[in-house]
Amino acid sequence: MNTGLYEPRVEHWTLGTPPPDYVLGHVRAVLTDRIVEDALVVVRAGTVSAVEPHRPGVSADVDGQGLLCVPGLVDVHSDGLEKERLPRPGAELPIEFALLSFEGKLRAAAVTTAFHGAGFEESHGRGLARSVAGAEQVCAAVDARVDGLVDHRILYRLDVRCPEGLAGLRRRFAAMAGAGAGTALVSHEDHTPGQGQYADRAYYERYLIGTRGLAAAEAARHVDDLIADRGGRLDVRAEALDWLGELARGGRIRLLGHDPSSAGEIDELLARGGAVAEFPTTLAAARAARERGLPVVMGAPNVLRGSSHNGNASGRELVARGLVTALASDYLPSGLLAAAFALAGDRVVDLPAAIRLVTDGPALVAGLPDRGRLAPGRRADLALVAPGARWPVVRAVLRAATSTATYSSTQVPPC
Repeated sequence: MNTGLYEPRVEHWTLGTPPPDYVLGHVRAVLTDRIVEDALVVVRAGTVSAVEPHRPGVSADVDGQGLLCVPGLVDVHSDGLEKERLPRPGAELPIEFALLSFEGKLRAAAVTTAFHGAGFEESHGRGLARSVAGAEQVCAAVDARVDGLVDHRILYRLDVRCPEGLAGLRRRFAAMAGAGAGTALVSHEDHTPGQGQYADRAYYERYLIGTRGLAAAEAARHVDDLIADRGGRLDVRAEALDWLGELARGGRIRLLGHDPSSAGEIDELLARGGAVAEFPTTLAAARAARERGLPVVMGAPNVLRGSSHNGNASGRELVARGLVTALASDYLPSGLLAAAFALAGDRVVDLPAAIRLVTDGPALVAGLPDRGRLAPGRRADLALVAPGARWPVVRAVLRAATSTATYSSTQVPPC
């Protein structure tokens, strides 16, 4: 045996970032299929080199004190930044500050890779203003935050009935062409009441009553007007879906279908080159997605609550049926790890399977197979977690000190 592999190599420890080489000992390492008790994790050049039982007499640079060691969480759909930017109506904060502030919440939640939703749309209908200009500002802030404590990325969200959003996303991708930006993650959505997420328009009306203070009759009239207005934009929808399909089939984007509600919609998503079913609203849609080999993403808040906030499919039920491959924070970063531990605590799935839903599963959704697992060759994005009586507590986050190779969705990471 080459015992030199396990020799501690730390000469100094930079605040906020671990060194590229170190040995972490006496942890409970959560692998994809089991937990290695009293484990040793060896990190070399910012990647995991070995995960093995910590044998007597072997030294370590850091004593994990029996904490759980899990891969850094990957969040493929986070709208928390827009809430951080506007914590109260009329109290908008600078986007750069909001990103820095939100980064602290992500870090505290053990998230090391986050995809921030940038909504390319002009909308005020659901109580939250979204604009193309705002999406462009989010993109610029994320582009500039290259040395943060979190790997910040963009989830491009396109409202397929919004001509301004379509034009804005076209501009963004044209500017990115040839810049080595890699494969973009895009979610196409249609929140018109009466279909999709708001198949029962009554939920939409109650949302408006609660968020905008409208009377019931006012909310009903608003929804009538919205349906009529958006019903006249079917040509925009067709153009947007055709364009996204062209990009997806050409490998320029990784396409997520948002809120699919039927097997037919899953088939349409596949036909246009879609790769992921995001937040399916029905059991039928989730089952069809898995039968056709698509990953399925559900919201962690849905799992925590045990049900959807607007009457759609229960994430917990879909997990129990084996139909979910990844969880996303949606708007609550701390909900990811909490949802995983709740699933394990209630014996819906075991802990390794639950942790996969917030690490390996979303990494594969995003086409990032260089992270998400505690395995040789993967990025050493690690978190040390105390299980707690009911809810987990993140004790430390160790994000890889050096940038390892970035793999496309078709490459296999080194083993």
